[in-house]
Amino acid sequence: QVHLVESGGGLVQPGGSLILSCVASGSIPGNNVMGWYRQAPGKEREMVATKANGGWTNCVDSVKGRFAISRESGWTTVYLQKNHLQTEDTAVYYCTLYALTEEPSYWGEGTQVTVSS
Repeated sequence: QVHLVESGGGLVQPGGSLILSCVASGSIPGNNVMGWYRQAPGKEREMVATKANGGWTNCVDSVKGRFAISRESGWTTVYLQKNHLQTEDTAVYYCTLYALTEEPSYWGEGTQVTVSS
């Protein structure tokens, strides 16, 4: 079993910045992916950015150039640096971790990010 703990959500004005972090513990697969999904009200959950411990990174087009994902601390911590935030970025952000060859299977409880003036 894997346990994920997120932190860093909150209220921010349009154009502002925020950083999310997520720490994993437990039986972590050797080759794995950690990342972030989000779910806005009335919408399906979508992938925001993911990063494998082998190095490759993936992110949705709407956040390219604004968000950056990174991992450290023995590959058990993932960060999402969010710059130039827009109201459309308002959502609950979920941390995920899964084995490289599988679909997302472990989830954090989610952290609310609200972009509003």
